[in-house]
Amino acid sequence: MSDILRELLRVSEKAANIARACRQQEALFQLLVEEKKEGEKNKKFAVDFKTLADVLVQEVIKQNMENKFPGLGRNIFGEESNEFTNDLGEKITLRLCSTEEETVGLLSKVLNGNKSASEALAKVVHQDVAFTDPSLESIEINIPQDILAIWVDPIDSTYQYIKGSADVKSNQGIFPYGLQCVTVLVGVYDRQTGVPLMGVINQPFVSQDLNTLRWKGQCYWGLSYLGTNIHSLQHAISERNSGEAQPSNTSSDVEFSQRFSAVISTSEKETVKAALSRVCGDRVFRAAGAGYKSLCVVQGLVDIYIFSEDTTFKWDSCAAHAILRAMGGGIVDLKECLERNPQMGLDLPQLVYHVENEGATGVDRWANKGGLIAYRSRKRLETFLSLLIQNLEPVEAQT
Repeated sequence: MSDILRELLRVSEKAANIARACRQQEALFQLLVEEKKEGEKNKKFAVDFKTLADVLVQEVIKQNMENKFPGLGRNIFGEESNEFTNDLGEKITLRLCSTEEETVGLLSKVLNGNKSASEALAKVVHQDVAFTDPSLESIEINIPQDILAIWVDPIDSTYQYIKGSADVKSNQGIFPYGLQCVTVLVGVYDRQTGVPLMGVINQPFVSQDLNTLRWKGQCYWGLSYLGTNIHSLQHAISERNSGEAQPSNTSSDVEFSQRFSAVISTSEKETVKAALSRVCGDRVFRAAGAGYKSLCVVQGLVDIYIFSEDTTFKWDSCAAHAILRAMGGGIVDLKECLERNPQMGLDLPQLVYHVENEGATGVDRWANKGGLIAYRSRKRLETFLSLLIQNLEPVEAQT
């Protein structure tokens, strides 16, 4: 139902406000970092952090959605545990209280009695936010609430959020690291099929006012359900596509391949990077944050986001997957794509969001085990895959 999407946009903006508020007081921010417990740790990083902002955002989204749509809260899942331990060793379960004063009291325990910091945070948590998109106002879609579940990544790219680099230059519109790579991700999926239905990506740190040092953000959304596909970039995409020249049929594979562009993680395997450089030439970009790299595909800055490792999770990909579905694209399992026979006409192995990985524990239960490829055009993906496979084979034959 479009009411749920409208509310998700509103709570994602509330989440972005919390993220921005926490970053604006450096002294406060130093209090907000706590190393994750072993079971919650992302093995890609030697040290992984959870922040109070992370937990607050997740709880705000859960509580707000439950208040507006009773029963939905129990089907909202996320990366973060809401347990915090303060300097006194007290274990506190963080939740959004019914009043601002009660939230101040709870936050004070987490923040070791720092009342001014607790008051500042409680204020932004309880602040009402109005956020609308005119293109959603006329849409009425009835999706049964009882089939819905939600994956939340409250602050994706926590390391970049903690580091807080603000003066990073983009490479053809793509930021390799910095606050611009931070995203709030909310993805809605069908609990019965695992298919993503609605997605919101909120980018809290897009541009900074150099006088006030305050940040402005941007929000992207998409909905794909029973043949209805709408998204926030609809107008921009249709305008751009109408002006695009189509490649000539006489172009060689090599010439055509130079038209491809991809964004990758700095930790990508050397074999994959080498194959990509042959397929994409110098149009391979590195960037932080799974959510941000997916957003680069949504924005049309690159054709493909590819990652061969198993260190992204359902909460990293669900939101972007829903938006890309609304755009005619998707996110597929890379390993299965490389193993499938294109001549057999098999369906692309789209990621699903309702099934745990068998035998896995901790966060690995929800890992995208085969890696992933995010794309906007199926036809372009098929061509890209055939070129990637050709260029991976000689490298793998030598190893």
